[in-house]
Amino acid sequence: MSTESKTHFRKAFDSPYLSSADIVEPTALTIARVSLEPDKTKKTKDLFNTAHFQERELRPGEKLKPMILNATNSKTLKNLTGSPFIEDWAGTRVTVYVDTNVRFGKETMEGLRISPISPVTAWISPESTKAWANAKAAYKRDGNLDAVLSRVSMTPEHQQQLMQECANEMA
Repeated sequence: MSTESKTHFRKAFDSPYLSSADIVEPTALTIARVSLEPDKTKKTKDLFNTAHFQERELRPGEKLKPMILNATNSKTLKNLTGSPFIEDWAGTRVTVYVDTNVRFGKETMEGLRISPISPVTAWISPESTKAWANAKAAYKRDGNLDAVLSRVSMTPEHQQQLMQECANEMA
């Protein structure tokens, strides 16, 4: 049985935030906004840097939750963006992964980390047939290139070609 089809024990605690129980492999996400927010678990009165993502689902049918940015992840975002201001972090592509060696007080546990390296965005063209077909299907479904360009890159000429091909097929 693969780890994707197994249930992490922490799922039972139903956190309002993204946790190591949710991430089964390094995941590329796009930050929509980061804001200073009160703790939704109501365990503390603390305010947290909280990242909300453009993607709505982590996996099909699984809602993507916001992520609390601890000091380590906040410093990583500062370095990735070149800005210490959380308002400047919107639009940043990040890779979130599970680090099994996070120190929390005297304990070592699993924790989420943001990779210090920006995720590689695949460049597609009509020659990459499967990716091109997927991009066309997404464009037809959504009526725009936003979802496509959040996952892959393509030249402006290929963007025009894709839109034209879709228009011709729908005509």
